[in-house]
Amino acid sequence: MNTDKIYAEQLANEYAPKDTSKVVALRKLDTKAKLPATVFAYTFGIISALVAGVGMCLSMKVIGSGSAVMSVLGVIVGMIGLLGLGVNYPIYKKLLAQGKQKYAFEIIELAKEISEK
Repeated sequence: MNTDKIYAEQLANEYAPKDTSKVVALRKLDTKAKLPATVFAYTFGIISALVAGVGMCLSMKVIGSGSAVMSVLGVIVGMIGLLGLGVNYPIYKKLLAQGKQKYAFEIIELAKEISEK
């Protein structure tokens, strides 16, 4: 393996004039399609995990009055949090598909322009 040759090619590519405006635009469109679904998934997942944690704390009598009513309430709240965690991924996939569908035409056209060059 000739490391000098690899280094020289890498350095030449770094200084060569680039027409990357279309590639940058393609990356931005890809990010624009995926970002809303990703932000929702992280936000909803964190909130659901916190709700499940509060439910666990209530049911184990870490917080609350420690009565049987609070334990039952903790189980219910925990189940709601776990339900939120369970539906998070299917909602993410649906939002991601909608985002991809929304920007599919633009991304495909730009990708064709780049690949035909």
